[in-house]
Amino acid sequence: EGIIGFSGLLAVMALGVVVQHQKTKVAERLSRKFSKMWVGAEVLLFVLVGATVNIQYATRAGIAPVVLIMGTLVFRMVGVYISLMHTNLTKNEKFFTAIAYTPKATVQAAIGGIPLAMGLPGGEMILTVAVLAIIMTAPIGALLIDKTHPVLLERTVRNAP
Repeated sequence: EGIIGFSGLLAVMALGVVVQHQKTKVAERLSRKFSKMWVGAEVLLFVLVGATVNIQYATRAGIAPVVLIMGTLVFRMVGVYISLMHTNLTKNEKFFTAIAYTPKATVQAAIGGIPLAMGLPGGEMILTVAVLAIIMTAPIGALLIDKTHPVLLERTVRNAP
C-alpha cells in the first residue's frame, strides 16, 4: 500500500545484497555516494523532527519518560550482553559493545513522529519520548564510548591470512 510497498523495500534490499556479492567495487562506490547523500538527509530529518516537538508538552510530561528511557537502556544493555555470551569476546569487549548500543537517534527521529502524523491519541507523547531519547542517549553514549574504550578494549594487530 502507499507509494512504496513493503515488497519494494525487500526488492531494494535484495538488489543491494546481490550487487555487494557480485560487483564489490560498484557496491563500494555506491555506498560512498549514498553516505554523502545521507548527511544532508539526516540534517533534514532531525530539523523536521525538532520542528514538530512541542516544548511545553515535553516539560509537562515530567520524569516518567526519563525513567522509561533509562529502564529501556538498561534492559537493552543486558540484552546485548546476553546475546554475546557464547562468542569469543572478552567480558570487557561484551560490556563495551553493550555501551556502544546505548546511543539512539536515527530510528527515533525517523519513526517518532509517525503516530502524531497518524492522529493517534498518544502521538505527541511518543514523539516527545523519541526526541528525549535522542537528546539523552546521543551525548551520554558518545561520552561513555569515548571514556570507556581505552579501559575496556585492547588494540591488537592481526596479520592477514
